[in-house]
This record gives sequence, C-alpha cells and structure tokens, in this order.
Amino acid sequence: MQLKKSLASKQTPLNWDSPALVAGVDEAGRGPLAGPVFAAAVILDDLLPISGLADSKKLSEKKREKLYEEIRAKALCFCVAQASVAEIDELNILRATMLAMQRAIAGLRLKPGKALIDGNRLPVLDILAEAIIQGDAKVPSISAASILAKVERDLWCKSIDSSFPEYGFAKHKGYGTRQHLNALSTHGPTILHRMSFAPVIQSLQKKS
Repeated sequence: MQLKKSLASKQTPLNWDSPALVAGVDEAGRGPLAGPVFAAAVILDDLLPISGLADSKKLSEKKREKLYEEIRAKALCFCVAQASVAEIDELNILRATMLAMQRAIAGLRLKPGKALIDGNRLPVLDILAEAIIQGDAKVPSISAASILAKVERDLWCKSIDSSFPEYGFAKHKGYGTRQHLNALSTHGPTILHRMSFAPVIQSLQKKS
C-alpha cells in the first residue's frame, strides 16, 4: 500500500497542450465586394516584444503601417496568403477565408505546434488549433496577424486603384460604400468584383 502511494505521488499530469511555437492567425477582407480575401499567420518572438499590438480595425492607418513594419522585422516568422475572387465565388466567402488561413499557416518558415484563430471557426489543419472570439483584441500574435492581413490588403487595393479609377478602391478598399455602389450602378462590375455577392449581382441585373 505504501508503495502504491509513493508511486502515485511521483506521477505528473501530461500536458497535451504545450506546443513549442504558437501562431496567431487572422483575416482581412471578408466583407468587401471586390478583391481577394487575405489571411496572415504570425509567430512572435518573445525576446523581441512589440508594444501597441491591437485589433487592426481599432488602429489608425499610420499606426497600422508602423506596426506592420515592426512585426515583419521582429517576428520569428510570418506569412500572408490569399484566396482569389474566383475561389470566393466558387467556395463562398467563409470557405475561401478558411483556405487563405490554411495557406498562411502552411507558408510559415517554422511549423507551429498550435494555431490561435480569430473568430469562432477553424480551418482544417494538421496541428492543434483554437478559435478565439475577438482574439485580435486579446492575443498579441492574432493582433499582429490582423495588422499584416489588413495592411497587405489595403496595399493591394491601392495597387489596383489606377487601373479602375472610377471605382475609388484606394479610398473604400472594396467595401460597399455609397461611392462604390454608385460606381457599380453606373459602370457595372469589374473582373475584380465578387460575382456571388448580392450588391454585385444587383448591379448586373440593372445593367442587363
């Protein structure tokens, strides 16, 4: 009996949730009427802390861009990936977002042991994963991912603005603002618009 007690006292619980590296993952661009959806995965370096990380939507553009450069300089590794407009129309926006997240995680130089995903849905992965509602405001690595994804998508919108000047992509970033909806009504959708989204469908019906 004494032997059994002695053995029991030496046992320690196994911690199955102790990965060496943790990646934060977030997306940008689920709501816009045009363009790819972007996702980023970031593994931060504990030895190089970054102050001011927060939900990208709560930051000014200037602050986001400053943090974007700092994250890229200090993170252990990061990857920004996309799912195309064609994939969004074929799969739907939710599944396309999960695909972009999968690509971002797979593109990391170092493989994480766990991924922390902003929101309440998880992509199919070959590693541990946890969905965290409002994670971009709670978890620094998810905040960093939200900033990278947001800035990368904004840069994409600015890059295509001159090709479609009547739409104003650099200003509204593809969201359904009055300016954008008026342009859709007047000119119809471009090859960059998501043909499965209701306002784009409606603009096609008006033009036909």
